[in-house]
Amino acid sequence: MYLEIQQLKKLGLNKSQIARRLGISRNTVYKYINMTPEEFEDMLEHMEVRQKKLDCIKEKLITWLKQYPDISSAQIHDWIKERYPDLTVGESTVRCYVSQLRKEYSIPKIKTTRQYEAIEDPPMGQQMQAGRKTIG
Repeated sequence: MYLEIQQLKKLGLNKSQIARRLGISRNTVYKYINMTPEEFEDMLEHMEVRQKKLDCIKEKLITWLKQYPDISSAQIHDWIKERYPDLTVGESTVRCYVSQLRKEYSIPKIKTTRQYEAIEDPPMGQQMQAGRKTIG
Protein backbone atom coordinates (compact mmCIF):
# COMPACT_ATOMS: atom_id res chain seq x y z
CA MET A 1 0.00 0.00 0.00
CA TYR A 2 2.85 2.33 0.86
CA LEU A 3 4.36 1.87 -2.60
CA GLU A 4 1.01 2.39 -4.35
CA ILE A 5 0.45 5.62 -2.43
CA GLN A 6 3.93 6.85 -3.36
CA GLN A 7 3.41 5.97 -7.05
CA LEU A 8 0.06 7.76 -7.20
CA LYS A 9 1.61 10.76 -5.44
CA LYS A 10 4.32 10.89 -8.15
CA LEU A 11 1.57 10.87 -10.79
CA GLY A 12 0.20 14.05 -9.20
CA LEU A 13 -2.97 12.69 -7.62
CA ASN A 14 -4.14 14.46 -4.48
CA LYS A 15 -4.83 12.70 -1.19
CA SER A 16 -8.56 12.32 -1.77
CA GLN A 17 -8.02 10.87 -5.23
CA ILE A 18 -5.45 8.40 -3.90
CA ALA A 19 -7.83 7.32 -1.12
CA ARG A 20 -10.69 6.76 -3.58
CA ARG A 21 -8.46 4.98 -6.08
CA LEU A 22 -7.12 2.55 -3.47
CA GLY A 23 -10.36 2.22 -1.50
CA ILE A 24 -8.76 3.38 1.75
CA SER A 25 -9.41 6.26 4.14
CA ARG A 26 -7.72 9.62 3.71
CA ASN A 27 -6.25 9.17 7.19
CA THR A 28 -4.33 6.16 5.88
CA VAL A 29 -3.09 8.21 2.94
CA TYR A 30 -1.99 11.01 5.30
CA LYS A 31 -0.15 8.45 7.40
CA TYR A 32 1.95 7.12 4.50
CA ILE A 33 2.21 9.92 1.93
CA ASN A 34 5.13 11.83 3.46
CA MET A 35 6.79 8.82 5.08
CA THR A 36 10.29 7.99 3.87
CA PRO A 37 11.12 4.38 2.92
CA GLU A 38 13.31 4.17 6.04
CA GLU A 39 10.47 5.35 8.28
CA PHE A 40 8.15 2.81 6.65
CA GLU A 41 10.67 0.03 7.24
CA ASP A 42 11.07 1.05 10.90
CA MET A 43 7.29 1.01 11.30
CA LEU A 44 7.08 -2.51 9.84
CA GLU A 45 9.80 -3.78 12.15
CA HIS A 46 8.02 -2.28 15.15
CA MET A 47 4.74 -3.95 14.12
CA GLU A 48 6.37 -7.38 13.83
CA VAL A 49 7.70 -7.43 17.40
CA ARG A 50 4.61 -5.93 18.99
CA GLN A 51 2.78 -8.37 21.25
CA LYS A 52 -0.96 -8.66 20.87
CA LYS A 53 -3.42 -8.72 23.76
CA LEU A 54 -4.73 -12.18 22.86
CA ASP A 55 -1.29 -13.81 22.52
CA CYS A 56 -1.55 -14.93 26.15
CA ILE A 57 -4.48 -17.26 25.26
CA LYS A 58 -3.46 -18.05 21.68
CA GLU A 59 -3.20 -21.82 22.24
CA LYS A 60 -6.66 -21.92 23.83
CA LEU A 61 -8.14 -20.01 20.88
CA ILE A 62 -6.52 -22.40 18.40
CA THR A 63 -7.97 -25.33 20.34
CA TRP A 64 -11.45 -23.78 20.24
CA LEU A 65 -11.19 -23.10 16.51
CA LYS A 66 -10.06 -26.66 15.76
CA GLN A 67 -12.67 -28.19 18.03
CA TYR A 68 -15.52 -25.95 16.82
CA PRO A 69 -14.65 -24.80 13.27
CA ASP A 70 -18.08 -23.22 12.78
CA ILE A 71 -17.73 -20.95 15.83
CA SER A 72 -18.00 -17.22 15.20
CA SER A 73 -15.65 -14.60 16.54
CA ALA A 74 -18.59 -13.09 18.46
CA GLN A 75 -19.02 -16.41 20.30
CA ILE A 76 -15.30 -16.54 21.01
CA HIS A 77 -15.49 -12.99 22.36
CA ASP A 78 -18.28 -14.11 24.73
CA TRP A 79 -16.25 -17.13 25.86
CA ILE A 80 -13.24 -14.91 26.54
CA LYS A 81 -15.36 -12.58 28.68
CA GLU A 82 -16.74 -15.55 30.64
CA ARG A 83 -13.48 -17.44 31.15
CA TYR A 84 -10.97 -14.56 31.31
CA PRO A 85 -12.75 -11.65 33.06
CA ASP A 86 -9.48 -9.77 33.62
CA LEU A 87 -8.73 -9.73 29.88
CA THR A 88 -10.53 -6.75 28.38
CA VAL A 89 -10.57 -6.86 24.62
CA GLY A 90 -12.92 -5.47 22.00
CA GLU A 91 -15.00 -7.54 19.65
CA SER A 92 -13.23 -6.19 16.56
CA THR A 93 -9.86 -7.14 18.07
CA VAL A 94 -11.10 -10.69 18.59
CA ARG A 95 -12.50 -10.78 15.05
CA CYS A 96 -9.17 -9.73 13.51
CA TYR A 97 -7.14 -12.07 15.72
CA VAL A 98 -9.40 -15.06 14.99
CA SER A 99 -9.24 -14.31 11.27
CA GLN A 100 -5.45 -14.22 11.45
CA LEU A 101 -5.36 -17.53 13.36
CA ARG A 102 -7.67 -19.19 10.84
CA LYS A 103 -5.33 -18.16 8.01
CA GLU A 104 -2.11 -18.99 9.84
CA TYR A 105 -3.25 -22.45 10.99
CA SER A 106 -5.47 -23.28 7.97
CA ILE A 107 -8.67 -23.57 9.99
CA PRO A 108 -11.45 -22.62 7.57
CA LYS A 109 -14.75 -21.31 8.89
CA ILE A 110 -17.34 -24.00 8.27
CA LYS A 111 -20.65 -22.44 7.44
CA THR A 112 -23.73 -24.43 8.26
CA THR A 113 -26.98 -23.61 6.56
CA ARG A 114 -30.32 -24.24 8.11
CA GLN A 115 -32.84 -26.28 6.21
CA TYR A 116 -36.23 -24.62 6.07
CA GLU A 117 -39.35 -26.24 4.86
CA ALA A 118 -42.71 -24.68 4.19
CA ILE A 119 -45.64 -26.25 6.01
CA GLU A 120 -49.25 -25.99 5.08
CA ASP A 121 -51.45 -23.61 6.99
CA PRO A 122 -53.71 -25.42 9.46
CA PRO A 123 -57.45 -25.18 8.87
CA MET A 124 -59.36 -22.15 10.12
CA GLY A 125 -59.85 -22.19 13.86
CA GLN A 126 -56.76 -24.33 14.47
CA GLN A 127 -54.30 -21.47 14.61
CA MET A 128 -54.08 -18.38 16.78
CA GLN A 129 -51.89 -15.30 16.99
CA ALA A 130 -51.24 -13.55 20.24
CA GLY A 131 -49.64 -10.20 20.75
CA ARG A 132 -49.15 -7.62 23.42
CA LYS A 133 -49.80 -3.98 22.81
CA THR A 134 -47.60 -1.61 24.76
CA ILE A 135 -48.98 1.81 25.48
CA GLY A 136 -46.30 4.28 26.21
